Amino acid sequence: MITVKILDETAPLEAVILGTADSMGGIPRLEETYDPKSKEHILAGTFPTESDLADEMESVAKVLEKHGVKVYRPKSIENLNQIFARDIAFVIDDKLVIPCVTPERKLESDGIDHISEQVENVLLPDEHERMEGGDIMPWRDYIFVGYSKDEDFNKYKVSRTNEASVEYLKRTFTDFTVKAFELNKSDDDPRENALHLDCCFQPVGKDKAVIYRGGFKHPEDAEFLINFFGVENVFEITKEEMYEMNSNFFSISPEVVISDSSFTRLNDQFRKWGITVEEVKYREAAKMEGLLRCSTMPLRRKYE
Repeated sequence: MITVKILDETAPLEAVILGTADSMGGIPRLEETYDPKSKEHILAGTFPTESDLADEMESVAKVLEKHGVKVYRPKSIENLNQIFARDIAFVIDDKLVIPCVTPERKLESDGIDHISEQVENVLLPDEHERMEGGDIMPWRDYIFVGYSKDEDFNKYKVSRTNEASVEYLKRTFTDFTVKAFELNKSDDDPRENALHLDCCFQPVGKDKAVIYRGGFKHPEDAEFLINFFGVENVFEITKEEMYEMNSNFFSISPEVVISDSSFTRLNDQFRKWGITVEEVKYREAAKMEGLLRCSTMPLRRKYE
């Protein structure tokens, strides 16, 4: 059996699922895309290749293993993009949640059956309770959630988490305070689209956070998070940095973070905070509007 335990984003990591770039099926047709950044790179002829993505993911695997993390990988399904393991499952407390995701992505869950079958507590929300793990962020006594109300959820392909899922989390995880934030969405402009909560916000270290205000539909939600962590503990990124996925790093512990080597300003700030930065090249994955947190699904972190 596999023991799972996640209460936050930064406690020392013990086990994780890292996605795979095997058998992605080549460049998708425009009508098959479900985010504006992939569409942008298909039109520009710069959509990433399977081999480049595989190389990037292997560099992440090596960093994780260097730090003693047990790394699980999905079983490869032919002609299917399985890079972003975060969205098809997530752990809160001692429960593994396999959510009902957008129809285009349902097959991805089959790739982790060999892992989920070894977990004792597995939850399967109903089909109308739609969510993806990039929008779900446990932080101690809270579960932060990025979502869309019905009007936006039914309008935008990039709206992946709905109001029904917020209510599901409130009913299911009663020991936590569920705090939900509406995100700005665009099917056409990646600079105006917060695909998931981790595309515009993420805690780091023991008490710090990175945020892009413009990702939030209501300014008061960004203000809540800034005040929650304290202005002095928050690093604000620009629209262009959000577009480049600066908030989508991944914490191995409060003292160690994996970040893209191109994020100069962000990585400098991490070091000022006393956080060791394991830099990797992850520019190709970013072309599909996901990065390091999107590629990793923590199963277990260490708690005293």
